[in-house]
Amino acid sequence: MTNSEILSHIDHTLLRATSAASEIDTLCEEAIRLKTASVCIPPAYVAYVRDKFPGLNICTVIGFPLGYNTTAVKCFETHDAVNNGASEIDMVINLGMVKNGDFAGVEAEIASVKKACGGKLLKVIIETCYLTDEEKVKLCGCVTRAGADFIKTSTGFGTSGATIEDIHLFRQNIGENVRMKAAGGVQNREDLEMFLKAGCERIGTSRTLKMLPEDGTN
Repeated sequence: MTNSEILSHIDHTLLRATSAASEIDTLCEEAIRLKTASVCIPPAYVAYVRDKFPGLNICTVIGFPLGYNTTAVKCFETHDAVNNGASEIDMVINLGMVKNGDFAGVEAEIASVKKACGGKLLKVIIETCYLTDEEKVKLCGCVTRAGADFIKTSTGFGTSGATIEDIHLFRQNIGENVRMKAAGGVQNREDLEMFLKAGCERIGTSRTLKMLPEDGTN
């Protein structure tokens, strides 16, 4: 697998709370040069990036990183992000609902946010590190029935990130129209290839250049 092939699946990410505009600029310049799938940035920078880097595919996060905002707030955030120029939305589910066994509530929230996307891509972060396998399987069903485009493992802010075991579990339980995104804890090129070969369409990482140095290799 070439660097270019891998890079076309990467959401080049900077979500640190202290991210400065100069760092966002560098991220975007790298994404353009490397031809990554998108940049994944804080909502407050979406309009800024739209104006400064026209044509760049912008992903942003909703209900991030804890997910316990109300559905109305998540929908407002989503409308705002799309209006500001986001093409992809990565939302965090309400883990409290999961722990209360309210999977109907989780599904309804995902469906509401999907509607708020207005046709833009929706990736649903279920934060696997806090879940049992039974909960993960039920959430695969929620994501599928709610019409989301992707199921995503992690925020990168939890206790751990993506595992290949969770990707295999997703693959067995998601619908045919749902794709997979691994994020958090992807450490090296071998991890990138492993997750892509396991069926991930996207990988979210802030370590792109550490894993794939610009050494002239394609």
